[in-house]
Amino acid sequence: MDIATPLGLILGTILILGSILVGGSLGIFIDIPSVLVVVGGTFATAFIRFGMGDVLNSAKVAMITLFAKLGKPSEIIGEIVNLANIARKNGLIVLEQQPISDAFLKKAIMYCVDGHDAEFIADVLKKEISLTTERHDKGRKVFQGMGDAAPAFGMIGTLIGLVQMLGNMSDPASIGPSMAIALLTTMYGAILANLVFLPVADKLALRNQEEERNRRLVIEGAIGILKGINPKILEEVLKTFQPPKERVASK
Repeated sequence: MDIATPLGLILGTILILGSILVGGSLGIFIDIPSVLVVVGGTFATAFIRFGMGDVLNSAKVAMITLFAKLGKPSEIIGEIVNLANIARKNGLIVLEQQPISDAFLKKAIMYCVDGHDAEFIADVLKKEISLTTERHDKGRKVFQGMGDAAPAFGMIGTLIGLVQMLGNMSDPASIGPSMAIALLTTMYGAILANLVFLPVADKLALRNQEEERNRRLVIEGAIGILKGINPKILEEVLKTFQPPKERVASK
């Protein structure tokens, strides 16, 4: 599980609530019509821009940022080198019986065991990477779109509140409270956009890049095993996929 995402959400929520409670009552910051305008308008726009299926699927994609655990390049490299050593000593067919933790690596190795050539394996696996990236990117675009829409609907809610306030200028005592309620929608939109939607969109993009890097590493490693490259040389080649700090640490 990626602890950074829920930690950031919890910490941001605590800081906002803390600043509200220090300055006054929490009750004055709660207004149901304002919530309906911002949340309802944001999701309505998402349904119009992307379609209901894409919006609902984006929630599943977002779970990647919270629960999916990507393997570290060093761990994948270690597993590939171990498989390369086994194949070098006992042949490719033995790899069929080996436990492989990474599902994509297992699929690549099975292609090798089945006797497919390197070009076919690379082509098929790269297509899978491309399709996966496309699905994940659509989920990212949904959250990016909601992040763009939330502040806009916050402003729309504020304008609605101001119109209602100006229509009731005969009661001066109500102007202050009405203005406060009108501004709440702007606050709700800003919080949703900058604490939830846009950060999740950025995290999805980052995780997508990390997953693509790991899968390209797997393809390189599987083809290296298929071609019978010396495991030590293969390890050095695969280390180029690691961040510079990890390469130094592994040495």
